[in-house]
Amino acid sequence: MSEIDRKWWVLAAVGTGTFMSALDGSVVNSILPFLRTALATDVATIEWVVTIYLLVVSGLLLGFGRLGDLRGHKGVYMTGLVGFVSSSALCGLSPSVAWLIGARAVQAISAAMLFANSPAILTSTFPGKQRGQALGLQAVMTYLGLTTGPSLGGLLAQHVGWRSVFYINVPVGAVALFLSARFIARDEPQTNRPPFDSAGAALFFLGLLALLVALNRGHSWGWTSPQVIALALCSAALLVAFVRREKRIPHPMLDLRLFSRRAFSSATLSAILNYVCVYGIVFLVPFYLIQGRGLKTGQAGLLLTAQPLAMMISAPISGTLSDRIGVRIPSMAGMAVLACGLFLLSRVGDDTPYAHITMALVVCGLGTGT
Repeated sequence: MSEIDRKWWVLAAVGTGTFMSALDGSVVNSILPFLRTALATDVATIEWVVTIYLLVVSGLLLGFGRLGDLRGHKGVYMTGLVGFVSSSALCGLSPSVAWLIGARAVQAISAAMLFANSPAILTSTFPGKQRGQALGLQAVMTYLGLTTGPSLGGLLAQHVGWRSVFYINVPVGAVALFLSARFIARDEPQTNRPPFDSAGAALFFLGLLALLVALNRGHSWGWTSPQVIALALCSAALLVAFVRREKRIPHPMLDLRLFSRRAFSSATLSAILNYVCVYGIVFLVPFYLIQGRGLKTGQAGLLLTAQPLAMMISAPISGTLSDRIGVRIPSMAGMAVLACGLFLLSRVGDDTPYAHITMALVVCGLGTGT
């Protein structure tokens, strides 16, 4: 097989894994109200099904990305695929909400391996002039999963049962495993590779975890409660220790000199703000539609597909455009469009027409995809 043919099969392999993880995330988010009822728990507890996933993924992305640099991206990525499929089955078998939250934590570890290494696999496979196009097409698979998830999850939860929304990852994951094993080239680990900074990885993970838990629980525990203050102080101490260690050792997990480059630090801050906006929509809008407006799970899921469908349209166009004119203008335009969509969502109420909500989600999707 020629290199030209192989690179597209690599994109298909990584895209299938991306589709699976996006499908899982959108399915779970869209059926949270249904899960709360089925597992007889409260909102504060059921939100941990999503929160634990985000906390663990956030804390481990950096470490698994560095591990892929040292040990080979394919090996870490394949391990993540196997773990994601296995933990999805564990989620489906959950007898209680505590079990489900624990299985989601395991699933998040595997997802971090996928998220941290898939862009590196694509950028090493495609030439520089096609990388924007490749990453844009990968984003299409992400948004295809996000588009399919809400409506599919709603229908499965209503007619088959909530466990089925986790079991659908098994056949999709099997396809991703086959394609990845067959077409992704094994990148050799670095010769004379430096040791993995396990102490730095632990400090970063624990410090970020403590910070995110404090931010997540501050509204319910109280922002001046002893628990939140203790978590904030613990996080500050751990992250300061992490920075000091990374400055001192010869082979750090994170080269802090990157942040002295304005382009890198600005892009990182923009990405953080973008994901804050996106996940606010992902978590809150299903509750608004199902509990606030009385829609059935399937109906709400169908309406929610408006946002990822718009993202699926704008992402490949933006990726191809960025190969030609650079990333600055598309990125700035996308954030401006997203801000308009968020403003439209801020105006919804008890009797807002569904067409208005759909249009707001479409505008948000166009901005995020760009």
